[in-house]
Amino acid sequence: MAAWPADVDRVVLESTDSTSAEAARRAPPGPTWILARRQTAARGRRGRAWSMPEGNFAASLTWRPGGAPAMHALRSFTASLALHDALSGMGVAGLTLKWPNDVLLEGGKLAGILLEGSGDRLILGIGINLVAAPGAAEVEPGAVRPVSLLEATGLRVTPEAMLDALAPAFAAREAELVTWGFAPIRRAWLHRAARLGEGVTARTMRETLQGTFEDVDEDGQLVLRTAEGPRRIPAADIFFGPVPGEETEAALCS
Repeated sequence: MAAWPADVDRVVLESTDSTSAEAARRAPPGPTWILARRQTAARGRRGRAWSMPEGNFAASLTWRPGGAPAMHALRSFTASLALHDALSGMGVAGLTLKWPNDVLLEGGKLAGILLEGSGDRLILGIGINLVAAPGAAEVEPGAVRPVSLLEATGLRVTPEAMLDALAPAFAAREAELVTWGFAPIRRAWLHRAARLGEGVTARTMRETLQGTFEDVDEDGQLVLRTAEGPRRIPAADIFFGPVPGEETEAALCS
């Protein structure tokens, strides 16, 4: 296993409301990972609740990356790649990446990533179902089914061991992004992408579209081929089938 990255601090807490909220409150001067063994108010994208049974992984990295603001959002890709790297290094197979920032195991959602910014500071929150996955009642209709690492593989990993693997993996991908730009990160991400070349449903704040997941562009946007032509989507929830109870705006292309 790679060594813990130089000049990166680590804080381990028994309990907190949310590691990302903790990171925002502490606002440490240097890069810092904050790990909590329990969270009482975990959250995911768009403020959704995130189930956090004890033994699962919840940690946030806070740092000031510098560079152009447009590059900040691309850390979702470096984070999901780093998590793929760390888990693969433990011998976990069957991993894919779901745009923009989920990690799947054998088609089920294993991990989610939440990236938030405040000024020049980024907070990267990561939740991983190490020992238990949310039940069906806790999952949005049409969403990818959750899965736990223990259930799917029989591998038991502690949150501390997961952080020991993830922190150097993220540091390596972050250095790659800073040194070479998004192009190599984009290629590596697409090589691991779930449902590339297949039909998906994209739900934005304004509309729901069906199409073929064709690419991720140089800005990290999803390129969806619809009956009306290609659409570039900067932010959306992606479903691997029609969204229950909603009409779609464009027919799926064959």
